[in-house]
Amino acid sequence: MGTCDPGVTSDPLTPRAYARQRSLFHSVKFFVFCHSLLQLAQLLVSGYMKSSISTIERRYGLSSQRSGLLASFNEVGNTILIVFVSFLGSRVHRPRFIGGGALLASLSSLLMALPHFLSGPYEHSTSISSPALTSDLCQSNLTSSSSNQSCSQQQSDGQQGAYPLLLLAQLLLGVASVPIQPFGISYIDDYASRRNSPLYLGIVFAATSVGPALGFITGSMMLRFYVDFDKLSKDQIQLDSKDLRWVGAWWLGFLLASCLLLLAALPYLFFPKSMEREEDVDAADSQTKPPPQEVSFVHFLKSFPGTALRTLRSPIYLLVVLAQVNLAAMLAGLATFMAKFIERQFSQTASFATLMIGGVGSPLGVLGTVLGGVLMRRLNLSVSGASRLCCGAILLCIFSSMPLLFIGCSTQKVSGVSTPSSPALSCLRGCSCPLDLFNPVCGSDRMEFRSPCHAGCTSRETDASGRITNYTDCGCVTGSGSASPGTCGSGCSHLLLPFMLLLGVTCLIASFSQTPSYMMILRTGDSEDKSFAVGVQYMLFRVLAFMPCPVLYGSIIDTTCLLWGKKCNTQTSCLYYDLDSFRQRFLGLEAVFVCGALICFLLTVVVLRRRSVLQEPEVEKRSGYELVDGRRPETQDNLKS
Repeated sequence: MGTCDPGVTSDPLTPRAYARQRSLFHSVKFFVFCHSLLQLAQLLVSGYMKSSISTIERRYGLSSQRSGLLASFNEVGNTILIVFVSFLGSRVHRPRFIGGGALLASLSSLLMALPHFLSGPYEHSTSISSPALTSDLCQSNLTSSSSNQSCSQQQSDGQQGAYPLLLLAQLLLGVASVPIQPFGISYIDDYASRRNSPLYLGIVFAATSVGPALGFITGSMMLRFYVDFDKLSKDQIQLDSKDLRWVGAWWLGFLLASCLLLLAALPYLFFPKSMEREEDVDAADSQTKPPPQEVSFVHFLKSFPGTALRTLRSPIYLLVVLAQVNLAAMLAGLATFMAKFIERQFSQTASFATLMIGGVGSPLGVLGTVLGGVLMRRLNLSVSGASRLCCGAILLCIFSSMPLLFIGCSTQKVSGVSTPSSPALSCLRGCSCPLDLFNPVCGSDRMEFRSPCHAGCTSRETDASGRITNYTDCGCVTGSGSASPGTCGSGCSHLLLPFMLLLGVTCLIASFSQTPSYMMILRTGDSEDKSFAVGVQYMLFRVLAFMPCPVLYGSIIDTTCLLWGKKCNTQTSCLYYDLDSFRQRFLGLEAVFVCGALICFLLTVVVLRRRSVLQEPEVEKRSGYELVDGRRPETQDNLKS
């Protein structure tokens, strides 16, 4: 205390400040930088998982319901453990808990990629698994021995355990995320100055918003590579990204994310349990908050029911949270299955559809959230004004989203699927087409067939590299009797641009309500219950929206399937959907949740107006709620905050 280094002034605060400058890990600014990178990497994994879900579904033969369960399974571990975070608070070494969570997230991301290395090469059709490439053609001497042999080989590899391993990885990923955001935000708020704390938290939230979008963009890049490019030579890869059987390298992004999480976790092992609070420039800001009182776990459990009852008895709080749950349910379906919808509805590749979500939908959603906060601050809105702003935004969202139900095309004509197959029976006589054969071809008459065999094709044409360019002598194709490899497509690719414009506008408008609704929750309860109210809010998000809704959307999508794939007498993923039903049910369910949010916000306006009429003489005396359009009452609780 009494010694000073040469060249240091006699100011008693200077040696302490000099020590902080020498130790980077005693700087809250460096903690903000590290935590922003960690939040970015963590949410990148979540966004990447959503971007790859349809590819994983195709690779391992999953239904949309099972893939929806996989997408939401990380919420299970998070929901179970998040309650204890509110009790632990600053009692533990928060940076080390965050670092441990990041290391577990890195391991979880590595486990997500593990099924690729345990499974054999992806077999997209019998023509690739069989030495004879002519097995796709109409032949009468096929036997089931080769099929049985390939089935026994598939059952012997690690593919059977891929889905449980993916579920385990998602569960661990949810557990890993429990300490990261709550402990990081509280640590920043404890040791940042009151003047800088909002800025630091804004930087962290910005990184949190960018993470999912970056995950979708990363998914778009990785899905352009073939899934087994590490196992097969370039000449052995027979497919291109436009083929319905194409599976991209879904596992590659998880390896990248695992490395990023590992690097982001290391600095947290060196941060102290506590550090000196940043010095405030203004004298008014120099007053530090009193340290939180230590509360025993028994006292915490005893006070929990009373606090929960006090919070849940607020009608405004319940209505706003239910409105946000509806919007979160809409977001859950949008993030999980919208890329698949674009891929099927507009005949786009998986990588391009994922890029549309990450490059258009997510950035506009972030922009809308920021603009909503700016608008609320500029207009200095009260709780009543915020409720009206939310109602207006959601009402406009409904008007902008309704045309989406009508932008699309019907399913292309597929022989035996969307059209009766009886007229084609005579042309298939003598053709022994395997039940699990799927290699779509488009006839010269614009009729699509499941395979060249189902089109009655007996010969093919190849280019110099050996790739098939055309199938000929197709008995089921009228006219020239030829068919080209690949699907005919839905014919709706020209409608993708207006669809994405309307979808982007809808995301922008809907996200306007996020900041005002969040402020309504913070302003309509007792100040000592704010943290608990926010915790319950996120708990309800997970229990009512993020956990069940991907499964619900997947189940709805499965009801529109026209033809299920089969492999080894086992049902796999859907091959063809009724695109009209897919569009109407998927987007219709989205519209139902938006209408639910509008009803809840309208009810908040009604409740606030009724209270302002009944209790107008007591406005100045109340501290629990801001009831009218005027300013918030200056209560003692408000002054403390």
